[in-house]
Amino acid sequence: MGNDPVADRLSAVYPELPPGERAIVRVLLDDYPFAALGSLRALAERAKVSPPTASRLFDRLGYAGFADFQAAVRDGARDRSRLLEFVTGSPGAADSSAAPELRRAAEDLRTGLDGTLAAATGPLLEASAALLAEAGTVWALGGPLSELAAEYLIRQLASLRPGAHRVPDSAQARARTVLDLNGSDVVVAYDFRRYSPDIARFVRAARTRGARLLLVTDAWESPLSAEAEVLIRLPREAAGPIAPLAHEIAVTELLLVAAAARLAPARRLADLEALRQTL
Repeated sequence: MGNDPVADRLSAVYPELPPGERAIVRVLLDDYPFAALGSLRALAERAKVSPPTASRLFDRLGYAGFADFQAAVRDGARDRSRLLEFVTGSPGAADSSAAPELRRAAEDLRTGLDGTLAAATGPLLEASAALLAEAGTVWALGGPLSELAAEYLIRQLASLRPGAHRVPDSAQARARTVLDLNGSDVVVAYDFRRYSPDIARFVRAARTRGARLLLVTDAWESPLSAEAEVLIRLPREAAGPIAPLAHEIAVTELLLVAAAARLAPARRLADLEALRQTL
């Protein structure tokens, strides 16, 4: 957590806060940055306070709401991920001048990524591509941190096909989403240890409407594994807190490439680029 301005700011203001807001800060710092990346309701429940109490904390800190706070946390995570570029950018990146711990972390990360790529077998990618290409709509969600992989999937998939959406955060918006689901729709869930009750609730509700599930999980398997039409299990060998996200992004890239091969989206991409030039 060192050198993270958001975490440092939370620590600095903690002594000045009322008890309810202190409880929120304790949860955030005890499980940083993961606790910051779920819903406001989930964060409040973990701290045993009301959502308005949590909202007051982020107002006090000068953020334009919880979403603005989350954006600051994600920006910090992206900044820290530059270490990943350093340790994987070239064979000599982690040379003898680097700390032994960094060299070991680089090797562990490479090993973990090799395991991730091996876990995403050809048949699994083909089955996943069929779901992503043929679905009426695609909805994606993740837990703490892994929601970044879900967001990345949707941002890229939306360029390849219409009807690709991130599952909204609020319970009311999720209810409206589930209401309109049917058997032609697909939910992509990224669910890893500390398995998310919010993900489970949404997926099970979506399944009652007939939606199909593509589940990316770990070797220990999410409780949702039995619900999945396609199940991709990733190893969790880690080189510090950045490694699991690197694994999830890597398998997401493979899913996107496989889907693109089925969709043949050249015309859509050309139209999208033309629109970008005019807007």
